Amino acid sequence: MTDAATTIDTTVKANDVVLFMKGTKQFPQCGFSGQVVQILEYVGIDYTDVNVLEDMDIREGIKSYSNWPTIPQLYIKGEFVGGCDIVREMFQEGELQQMLADKGIPAKSPQSAG
Repeated sequence: MTDAATTIDTTVKANDVVLFMKGTKQFPQCGFSGQVVQILEYVGIDYTDVNVLEDMDIREGIKSYSNWPTIPQLYIKGEFVGGCDIVREMFQEGELQQMLADKGIPAKSPQSAG
């Protein structure tokens, strides 16, 4: 494994919820990352954000790690969930909230939003 892959793997496994994104949760720097941040904030879960703009090796490495070409990327309990469209769809269907509950991650509003 490369250093970037090791860092990514360690981060994904050490944190219940990780969002690899452009920017930070306080200051998203792309609309797609911003949408996922809004969803995670709405469901009220604690998560770790990784700004891929700060490290080109991480930015490229996360695409190989997940075999997914775009950023943002959401991981829950070490499992790749998806990017913005998938997370948004899961949230709208209540599947994201259910997945979090099933994995024992406390959220402030586990009810379906739609």
